Formats: sequence, structure tokens, C-alpha cells
Amino acid sequence: MTEPLAVVVVTYHSADVLAECLGSVRIALEGIADARIIVVDNNSGDGTLEVAATTCPEAEIVRLPGNLGFAAGVNAGITAAGGADVLVLNPDIRLEPGAIRALREALEVPGTGIAVPLLLDKIGRPAFSLRRKPTALRALGEALLGGTRAGLVPAFGELVVRHSRYREPGTADWATGAAWLVSRECLAATGRLEERYFLYSEETEYMLRAGDAGFAVRFAPRAAATHLGGEQSTSPELWSMATTNRVRLRRQRAGRLAALAMWFAVVLNELLRVRRGPKHRLALRDLVRWRRWPSPPGEDTGYICFSAQDWWYHNRAHSDFQLMRAVAEHRKVLVVNSIGMRMPSPGRSTQVVRKILRKLRSVAMLVRRPLPELPNFHVMSPLPLPFYGSPLLRRINAFVVRAQVTAVSRALGLRQPVIMVTIPTAWDVVRPMARRSLVYNRSDRHSDFPESDRATIQELERGLMRGADTVLYVSQALMDEERSLTGERAHFLDHGVDVDHFRPRPVSEQPADLRRIPGPRIGFFGALDEFVVDFELLERVAAELPEASLVLIGDSGHPMDRFDKYPNVYWLGFRSYETIPAYGSGFDVALMPWQDTPWIHHSNPIKLKEYLALGLPVVSTEFAELAKYDGRVRATSGHARFVEAVRETLHRGGSSTPEQLRASVADYSWRSRAAALTAIAETARR
Repeated sequence: MTEPLAVVVVTYHSADVLAECLGSVRIALEGIADARIIVVDNNSGDGTLEVAATTCPEAEIVRLPGNLGFAAGVNAGITAAGGADVLVLNPDIRLEPGAIRALREALEVPGTGIAVPLLLDKIGRPAFSLRRKPTALRALGEALLGGTRAGLVPAFGELVVRHSRYREPGTADWATGAAWLVSRECLAATGRLEERYFLYSEETEYMLRAGDAGFAVRFAPRAAATHLGGEQSTSPELWSMATTNRVRLRRQRAGRLAALAMWFAVVLNELLRVRRGPKHRLALRDLVRWRRWPSPPGEDTGYICFSAQDWWYHNRAHSDFQLMRAVAEHRKVLVVNSIGMRMPSPGRSTQVVRKILRKLRSVAMLVRRPLPELPNFHVMSPLPLPFYGSPLLRRINAFVVRAQVTAVSRALGLRQPVIMVTIPTAWDVVRPMARRSLVYNRSDRHSDFPESDRATIQELERGLMRGADTVLYVSQALMDEERSLTGERAHFLDHGVDVDHFRPRPVSEQPADLRRIPGPRIGFFGALDEFVVDFELLERVAAELPEASLVLIGDSGHPMDRFDKYPNVYWLGFRSYETIPAYGSGFDVALMPWQDTPWIHHSNPIKLKEYLALGLPVVSTEFAELAKYDGRVRATSGHARFVEAVRETLHRGGSSTPEQLRASVADYSWRSRAAALTAIAETARR
């Protein structure tokens, strides 16, 4: 077996059981090369991570921003594993010596995608861990006969209870997900776990989906593991979640009628046992109250996002778009393109006519669903009148924009949406709008924007900070400065990154125009805006490092002919988001050459995580959020030190390996950011 292996342990308040789990993993991995241990933590508050660091210092830690569920934890671990076979473990698993070797041998059997061990209970007895496909008839059989009796007849029971099945290797439709090894081929073909289940049924759905793709679930009795378990049987909340998710699963795989039959069978099971304890009463209550299947919490909540960008002409990697795309996987979303912060005017703005024309073209797009794979994701461009310096014109503009957005939102069925505002000029628009909650996405201090009407924008920002139910920050420094205005309503929500998209590409997949540029290459991709990028610094890099090529990728509102005198500068212009990772993969050093301004000081560029996801060494000018990236980014102040840092990086490489850099951002998926956003926004109260 030559494939790399990653052991992924997903934890949540697991301090009392994790040490023994990791100890057993270390013993089971003895003699196995190219293996890693990854602990994915769902924001535990009980010392879980301290136990992991003490017990297994070589383990990689992936921290999630909240309790996002088991499936989200496994997905984060799979991302961090980076193309390896993945052994998923609960923290209450104790592997026997030799278990991992036996699972890997089982995985080598042709057609196998998932290998599962023999699970033992606390006193060493084999547990019934193999299962048949769930059906309403089997659920009915279990309700009337009990799981063990019904399991003796395959048509009437989901549980495999014949002892002979646990003595010999074989296959099953699915198995208990406390320990399972998934091949890299199966992961590539089957994709991610379904995170809507949060806990329970996610492994069922995944293994059945793997079976649909032609991968067998193989039982390996020589691989043994003790499973402590027991939480589901004692916790009413966990029992109810496991019970209701059975109906969700049936709905997802077989449709409404099959789900209705399953619902009746599961309700009967709980009704017949309702006197046995609170867990059955809670499950019955939840089953009776719910009307739609599957119905994850918040599914009926829609979102309207007033973005600071425009979908039709800005980079779609911006956080507004990324967050809303992830939210739209489970919620209806309307993105309202930027309504601007000022009317472009000669003397204050560059390329005035171009900016007005592109906005008019955007408005002409009306309302569209630009992503076929996301039918819940809608984009509109209202026609604004961005004269924010006049109180009267501000009120007129707010009325005009609000009327357009309200008409579209009603047509989409968004009656009481969560409204998220990133651009402060939307405050006048949203203030009277009906909503479930108002989220101010404070991604930047827009009053520091050089072309803005500072006093007006500052007034709007303060109005939003006072009026929002939740204020989200990506800059800890900015959040700390404004704590007196936001109090407990302030939450830090770091940017995400699409790690799967920003994976390193081999030279053969890099664009031809990049390959023609001689190396070494010093690169930058993104908007080349003069209020953000220090063009004098870029000139100095070009002049003092003539042996290297400076590659600039991005649209520019700034004259680029200043670089004509440097033969080692290559401006490639705008490139689509889809192609950016292939270009970035050809960089030897990635740059963040920012201006030294208040705007930058309170920023948190998404670009940084994209560079790190590509495994690139990064040289940056200093800003507050860089303090969290010590050891991963060379941060400098002053032009001379910046150039020297680039030179040192070219000669000596980065301070961390590409694999370490990529792993350091593996847990920052946009799905995890969106899950944290919805959890905050849908529970916000004033």
C-alpha cells in the first residue's frame, strides 16, 4: 500500500476520551510510513486541544469556528488530508494494534472504496455495526419486533445480527461510522459528506452514495476497535436528531412518498416506546412538529445581501459572493450588487465613463440565476442614484433602490429574510425593510476609502453599527476599536478560502502565456487599484531584482505604462477566477504590496489565504491581521526591507513548506464560514 494516509479524528468536548484514542492511533501507526494524524475540533471549550497537543504533539490541528457538526469536521479533515486515504475516527474509538494495516489490506480488494473494522463494546463483545439499506418496511419491522429480532429477516430489519457475518470478511450496504477508512479514489468520486445532517445519518448517506458510484463497503474482522459510545442512548436531543435524520435521509434518496412512509414507521416506533423515557417523547414531538423533509434548521430562512461588489464585473472571489454561494446551498439568496458610495466624477475618480457604462450594463442584466448548480442563488442590480452628499437625494435614492429590491424579493418569496449589508450606503435602504435580522458585514472601514464622502459614509457606518442585530468583523483590530458601539453584537468571522479550487497545479496545467515568462517569477493576482496597491513599491521590486520576472495579473484602474521601462515586468491583465490558481501555481514568490493607509491597516485580504492554499511563500507589507500568520508570511515595513525580503525568499525559500502552508488554511472553507454566519444571523436578537 503506497498511498498516503491521514487519520482524521473529529472532536467536540472530547477531553476525557481523546488521549486514549490518540494513543491507540499512534500504536496502530507504528511502522506505517507517509501517515499523518489530523484532529478537527468543533470549537471545544473543555481543553480538548490541550489534550491533543500533550498526547500527540505531531498531530495537525484544524480549528473550526463553531460546532459545525460531525460531517463538517470530516470534510475539513478530508481537505487538510490533501488527496490521501482518510481514516475517520470518533474520539471514543480505541484501535487495536494492527487495525490500520488490516483496514488498508481490505481497501486493496478490487471494487472496495470503504473499509470498516470489527467494533467491540466496552467489555470486548462484538457490536452489531453492519447495516442494510434503510427502508420504511425495515423501520416498521424494527418498530414492531425490535431491531435485533427484525434483523434476523433481511426484508424486515436494517441491523445485520447474524454472528457469522462478523467472523468473516464481507460487504455491507453501510456500517456504523465510528471508524471507517475511505480510499482517495472513493473520495474523489463521491465528494464531500452532506453537512445538513449535522450529526447522525451523514455516514449512512455517504456510504450509500459511494455504493451508487460502484464502491463497496468492505468489513475487515481482523481490524478491531473498541467503541465506547453510549451518548445517543442517554441524550434525548441526540436520540431525537438520529431519529428525525432517518426520515431526512429517506427523503433525500427516495423522495416525498418514501419519506412519508418512513415517517409513519419511525413515529410508530417512538409512540410504542414513549413511556420508556424522555428521549422517545422528544423524538415524537420533533417528528410531529416538522412538516417538510428534509428540513435542516433555517431552511425556510432567505437571505438578501447588499454587496460592496458587482457580480458582473468584479472578482467573484470576494467574501460577499463566496459566503452567499455557500449559504445558497441550503437557503434562498438574493445578492444585490453594489449601489456605490459616490457618483464617479472627474477629478475624484479614474475612468469615469467606463465605470458608469459598466454599471448600466450590470443593471441591464436584471435578475438572474448565474450558477446552474445553485438554483437558490439570485443576483440583481438595482438602478441607484448615488448622490449621497445631499440628504434629499439620499432619501430619493433609498426609496428607489428599496422599491426595486422589495419587488424582486417578494417575487422570490423572501418575506422575512436575514438582510446582510456590506456597503454602508445600503443603511438608508434597509432601515425600514421587514426582516428576520440585520447583519452588518464590517469587512472594511469604508469611510477610509479615498474617493468617499468621509463624513457621510461615517454617519451611515455608525447608523448600521447601532441598528444591526449582528456586526461581523474580519479585522480584530477594527472590532476592538469599535467595541463601544457594538458591544456583545460584535462577532469575528475570518475570511474563508476555496482550498479545493486553490490547489497547486503542475507545470503542464499552467497557462501557456505564464510558462513563456522566464523564472524565477514574483507574482501578484487581484485588482490593481491605486488606493490599495503601492505601485512605487512594485517599481522598486522590478528595478532592484532584474534577474526575476514580476508578473501582475488583474484589472487596473491605474495607468500601467509606468512599467514599460522594465523588461522584467509582465502585466497580463484580467484573468477569470477559474484560471487564477493555475497562474498562481507558477509563482515562486507571492506579493501583497499594500499602501500604508488606515484602509489597509483594518483589512484582511482573502488573497492571503489563497496564496497559502497554493503553498506559496508570501512577502507582505504590514497590517494588523498579519500577526496571526507569524511563521507563514514575511511581513515588512518600508520599501527597502520589502525588496530584501523578496530577495531572501527567492534565494532561501519560504519559512514553511508548501504542505505546511496549505494545511494551515485547510479548515477555512467557505462552507464553514457560511455555517457560522447562519448560526449567528438566525439566532440574533436585540
